Amino acid sequence: MHPEDPRTVWEDVPAGDLQLRIRRPPSAEDLLDEDEFADDERLPYWAEVWPSGRVLCGVLAGMDLTGRTVIELGAGIGTGAMVAAMRGARALSTDWYEAAVEFSRWNARNLGLDMSATVMDWRDPPAQVLAGAPYDLVVGADILYEARNGEALGVLIPALCGPATEVIIADPRRPDARAFVDGMQAAGWGYRREDLPVPGRIDETGAIVHVHRFTPPARKHNEPVVI
Repeated sequence: MHPEDPRTVWEDVPAGDLQLRIRRPPSAEDLLDEDEFADDERLPYWAEVWPSGRVLCGVLAGMDLTGRTVIELGAGIGTGAMVAAMRGARALSTDWYEAAVEFSRWNARNLGLDMSATVMDWRDPPAQVLAGAPYDLVVGADILYEARNGEALGVLIPALCGPATEVIIADPRRPDARAFVDGMQAAGWGYRREDLPVPGRIDETGAIVHVHRFTPPARKHNEPVVI
């Protein structure tokens, strides 16, 4: 589905004192592909702005990101990267789905934002993404919903970080997030958590989102983390 397909819908995404008006597919279920799911259990979660994504947008809207480099992982339509760009960052939106990246680029252009977007497999990141490291800020929303995601991110995130990088992951209390947090702490990463209310629509994950914040160890910040 193309962003200008008449079946797409507009959605207003709150982000602190900002408001994003984005175009997205009407339903993730409409995009299900049996062949893709059989290949790697891939599901089109990118087509919706989930509660954790709205919380991440609010967090980023409250930051001055002027001149900072920000990469959003598993960005879907890329609302987090868009907010970062609105706050002055050089932002990069990344997702596994080409369609998600297409929607991300279209929405960013429509909002007049200077934001990049690219397809990325966490287990085989593009050379140009790694060449952009270290990023000042690495962010993601609801990306720890499976154990295999935490394992891949334990390798990828350190490769994107420098000694001054901050990592922010908004998570709706997924069970598999615990192993990731424990693994990062065991590897010496600084950690703190905020519990923030979900703005707008609440789904079955509840009204509170955990915002996990990590800072690299004093040494060997780019070493993979075993989850």
